[in-house]
Amino acid sequence: MNNDINALLAGRQIGHALEQPFYTDPAVFQTDMETIFYRDWLFAVAACELEKSGSYVTHTVGAYRVVIVRGVDGEIRAFHNSCRHRGSVICTAAKGNAPKLVCPYHQWTYELDGSLLWARDMGPDFDPSKHRLKSVHCRELAGLVYICLADEAPDFDSFAELAAPYLEPHDLGNAKVAFESSIIENGNWKLVWENNRECYHCGGNHPSLCRTFPDDPSVTGIESGETPPLLAAHFERCEAAGVRSDFQLDAEGQYRLARMPLKEGAKSYTLDGKTAVRRWLGRVPFDDAGTLLKFHYPSTWNHFLPDHSIVFRVTPVSPTETEVTTKWLVHKDAVEDVDYDLKRLTEVWMATNDEDRRVVEDNQKGINSPAYTPGPYSPTQESGVAQFVDWYCATLSARLAPKSLAAE
Repeated sequence: MNNDINALLAGRQIGHALEQPFYTDPAVFQTDMETIFYRDWLFAVAACELEKSGSYVTHTVGAYRVVIVRGVDGEIRAFHNSCRHRGSVICTAAKGNAPKLVCPYHQWTYELDGSLLWARDMGPDFDPSKHRLKSVHCRELAGLVYICLADEAPDFDSFAELAAPYLEPHDLGNAKVAFESSIIENGNWKLVWENNRECYHCGGNHPSLCRTFPDDPSVTGIESGETPPLLAAHFERCEAAGVRSDFQLDAEGQYRLARMPLKEGAKSYTLDGKTAVRRWLGRVPFDDAGTLLKFHYPSTWNHFLPDHSIVFRVTPVSPTETEVTTKWLVHKDAVEDVDYDLKRLTEVWMATNDEDRRVVEDNQKGINSPAYTPGPYSPTQESGVAQFVDWYCATLSARLAPKSLAAE
């Protein structure tokens, strides 16, 4: 099948949507999982969800089940959620707190650092040290937890060093989750991303979002050439106040950071444009600093505002199903109905997510037709889509190349 995918990649028309199999074929989907999702760093959870020792969250990526837990030493670690006895899932709940990790099948008991503490009746020659939980690479970045399922994880430090100064003013370590939503979009994961990477569709589909978020392609797309004066002035003002803001795109295209302005007069994602939370999360010095837009392919895009933050996680389920999880983060001491109204905080993106779900599902239905032919991207409005597709194709090509050729 790799030869077939390589042929599709080789025949791809630059500046156009992908051929149908990229969005529908089970073999392509499996290749996406094995070459991208099982090999790259993935956003998992906000660190504030692991509030204290023994707090855990479970997450499933394709065939892999993972448990992420905060240890007695405060360290966040990740393990394959599979007992070293006969493979049973250990943590069956989505989240919880436990002093030890105990397999419900035969009660094999693990410390929070993954070491096997107790296993009944295993005989005198049994060595517990040889049966630790299998580790998953795990890194915390300014209150965001990333995992990598590969045996050898790719570089994370370059991304962390770039992103940390942008994230630091948002103080995510002192956050809590005010609300979370998970929806299944009946579309391929790449369609979810392509839809996210442009606002060509916003005016016709997102009435609530368009009250505050500009559909200016210089905000929603990929910067090329000279920075527009409006953005340059915004970056300069934020940077002068000690808030890192300028546009940064990874050389390989995997991640981007930029603090973009909202529409004139807008302070946050609310229907009236005013801030949503009285007690701010972070130390951004003014309320019209806009939103720090961060994406990291293949699993997350984010919005960090002066008063609150929103994190999104993309997880493929099948060739034509994708889970999108959204979490609204507020200051840990912010009190619902005192410092914020939950409906007001969430209504813009709850509506936008549902509208995006419909857009993606309609897109998938159309692509499923035998009549589908890839069309051209708008060079003005869809530079972000082209950038994502270019990253995807380049990544797939490099990782499917024979090792001898890839090493040259």
